[in-house]
Amino acid sequence: MSNSIRFGFLCALGCYTIWGGLPLYFRALGHIAPQEMLAHRIIWSVPTGLFLIFLARNWSQLRAAMTRQHLLWLSISSLLIGLNWMVYIWAVSQERVIEASLGYYINPLVNVLIGALFFAERLRIAQWLAVAIATIGVVVMTMALGYVPWIALVLCFSFAFYSVIRKQVQVDSRAGFVVEAAMLAPLALIWMGWFIGQPDGRIIGEGGTDIPMLLLSGPITAVPLILFGLGAKRLRLSTIGMMQYIGPTLQFIISVFIFKEAFGPTHAVAFACIWTALIVFTTDSMVGEAKAKRLARAAASVR
Repeated sequence: MSNSIRFGFLCALGCYTIWGGLPLYFRALGHIAPQEMLAHRIIWSVPTGLFLIFLARNWSQLRAAMTRQHLLWLSISSLLIGLNWMVYIWAVSQERVIEASLGYYINPLVNVLIGALFFAERLRIAQWLAVAIATIGVVVMTMALGYVPWIALVLCFSFAFYSVIRKQVQVDSRAGFVVEAAMLAPLALIWMGWFIGQPDGRIIGEGGTDIPMLLLSGPITAVPLILFGLGAKRLRLSTIGMMQYIGPTLQFIISVFIFKEAFGPTHAVAFACIWTALIVFTTDSMVGEAKAKRLARAAASVR
């Protein structure tokens, strides 16, 4: 394993571990309302992102992200990621982390489905099979909950469409993050101004340990995104594809064994469907990548 690949692996591992452990962070701040938590997360993300750009001396990339077309798309992606953050924070506060982890499990399959529906990407039979099995899992989960698992679906689709937009907008990940956070910041500051004026309003939590914990919301948001970008540049797509399940798996373990959320037989059947779909999908992706490499080597030898 080369130093570059090893570094990329460690970056991706750090990224998905942080994302997987986020329920512990938000539960520690469970006495803070989700909308207040979201406002702090947005506000402190701006200086964090700017500091990271300063360290990398990457101001030219930030200027490149400020074109009219980029700003239009980044304004949409900022709303999508803001919605994603809000729903996730709310889900943790309502002890529904299992449902949230379900959303991130099915996210890769939804990405594939979006590619087929909106970008005319052809799916292989195994990929359609994986999507079908995952759909069965969502239906079973709906039966277990007694309602459509909207948290999982909102988290899944908001992040899927966010990823599609960020893939289309060719800007540096740090610069794009700063622009998105800066676009959401005025809304967060307006809300904070209103909240501070309320009888129970406060500037930064209840003081004490709340102060450093809320200040940490910026780095804990920005750092994994940066680590993901560094890892994605150095690792194969199949490796990233397998590692992306670390996050929801950690969330699932935390929800069941630490938070003691309800997990009955119907939940087990639903997650069994999702995990089976992911095995089919990942195996097919690895086989497809290996086949493409063999064809490329064969074409090169002919030349």
